[in-house]
Amino acid sequence: MTDRTSSPATRPTAPAPDATPAPVPEAAPALAPEVVPAPEVVPAPDLSPRNPDWWRQAVVYQVYPRSFADADGDGLGDLRGLTRRLTHLATLGVDALWLSPFYPSELADGGYDVADPRDVDPRLGTLDDFGALVAEAHRLGLKVIVDIVPNHTSHRHVWFQEALRAGPGSAARDRYVFRDGRGPGGEHPPTDWQSVFGGSAWQRVPDGQWYLHLFAVEQPDLNWTNQEVRADFRTTLRFWSDRGVDGFRVDVAHALAKDLSEPLRDLGTPERSGDAALAGFAPGTHPFFDRDEVHEIYRDWRKVFDAYSPPRTAVAEAWVPGTRRALYARPDELGQAFNFEYLQAPWDAEALREVIDGSLGTARAAGAPATWVLSNHDVVRHASRLMLPPDTGTDAWLLSGGRAPAVDAAAGLRRARAATLLMLALPGSAYLYQGEELGLPEVADLPAEVLQDPVWEQSGRVRKGRDGCRVPLPWTTTGPSYGFGTGGAWLPQPPGFAAYAVEAQDGVEARGGVPGSTLEFYRTALRLRRKLQGGETLTWEEDVPAGVLRFDRNDGWRCVANLSTVPVPLPPGEVLLSSAPLTDGRLAPDTTAWLSR
Repeated sequence: MTDRTSSPATRPTAPAPDATPAPVPEAAPALAPEVVPAPEVVPAPDLSPRNPDWWRQAVVYQVYPRSFADADGDGLGDLRGLTRRLTHLATLGVDALWLSPFYPSELADGGYDVADPRDVDPRLGTLDDFGALVAEAHRLGLKVIVDIVPNHTSHRHVWFQEALRAGPGSAARDRYVFRDGRGPGGEHPPTDWQSVFGGSAWQRVPDGQWYLHLFAVEQPDLNWTNQEVRADFRTTLRFWSDRGVDGFRVDVAHALAKDLSEPLRDLGTPERSGDAALAGFAPGTHPFFDRDEVHEIYRDWRKVFDAYSPPRTAVAEAWVPGTRRALYARPDELGQAFNFEYLQAPWDAEALREVIDGSLGTARAAGAPATWVLSNHDVVRHASRLMLPPDTGTDAWLLSGGRAPAVDAAAGLRRARAATLLMLALPGSAYLYQGEELGLPEVADLPAEVLQDPVWEQSGRVRKGRDGCRVPLPWTTTGPSYGFGTGGAWLPQPPGFAAYAVEAQDGVEARGGVPGSTLEFYRTALRLRRKLQGGETLTWEEDVPAGVLRFDRNDGWRCVANLSTVPVPLPPGEVLLSSAPLTDGRLAPDTTAWLSR
């Protein structure tokens, strides 16, 4: 494989929205918080080589590059657009940005179908553009984390094309998972394994063999027992580390190791796919998810990470139970793993406390900091999701276009802000998803003809997919794409996005506008967090009203979150910040506050 590749063919994109600017609502959505102004200048954390543990309490902002900012006006976000907007992240107060895939891709899975892991998609820029991005981020005091995709490649990767030409039994095919089919003519898939996106996880090629794809058909799985695969990936880690990358987010970290011994085992439960298929298997023994052998791979990677100063960081995307997740976060492996139990927890005080305690315990067991996240590129945005009744699945809600049930946008924003302030008070590192600082809701009513996510077609159009959280960001209140670019956007933005635009929320009170914008709320919360955050522990206060979470931080402050339906009294202390106004000095429902003590 070379370090560079030619541009793959462009996949048809969704029609651009009408170029006529949408009407601007009278006021941006806002909730005026109770705020004690933070100091103008808060000392930045030490992100230099002197502090190899910068990531343990960091706030990391996820950028989905195709939806962040478009510099060349083609409707697709790019690296130069992101570089121009980096001051937004520095002003917001985050410590690092995590960049979702920007590699050459036909976008069969939003960029996670990687044709060359050591280059930049020509539609997004060049390696020089990437270097300029890293340099500017570091100048602004921001670390850079990049997404890597080790479970599979694109079917356009040079290796897979070679495998198709080479035929059965070849060394080229051994880099992937090819098998003969079952039945007299091999016409049936080798096993009953199902793709996470729906349908069989096997695809037949013209010579009769089948290849494994746990995700889209265009994403053939790599064979991690092959030493050439392992060596090439070490080269990829060094390639980006040498270009100044500070860390890596590991996509589908739990799927690399597979039991490929013959005969391959059926799951016996083909209707269950993804992480649900783990049920019924002893820990570490599932045929292709969360196998014990995967940890040998990450211990090997740690040697690469530790060869740099400071060591490169890593975080695992591993959809596994907490006790198993701790293994990926061990210091001699990736060091950190995403905490999806917190993201999936309902808006309920008892359930959240149980998840928080479990997450902190899991992290301690691994010798790692906890991680917290509410939204990302794969889930419904939490400003909408947290308002859904417990018995309403997000797939069904998206299929209804967000109408069954209808979500009150103001109530959803109120709850989302309370959830965010609670999350930012927890010890460990927090991950934010682009646009949540604007209070963006899910765009649930995208018409079928513009959908790009392979989940839609591969599931037989019974799951709408993830496009609703990937709609490009609004920067200005007017324009064909609200400042995302000079033209339209690859996914249409709803007219209501104008009210959420950065321009509508940036310092609005100072400019005589609506006070308490969500953007300014995030900025204030992150400034305070940087000033207050220190240790990695908390102490619960037990004598609290029903539906209330209250804990003390050993740094001399406390957090109170009211998840009940009635206002509650606040404990003694100066209110530093609240997610919504107090009611006669009491904490209103769906409101979180930070207090000194």
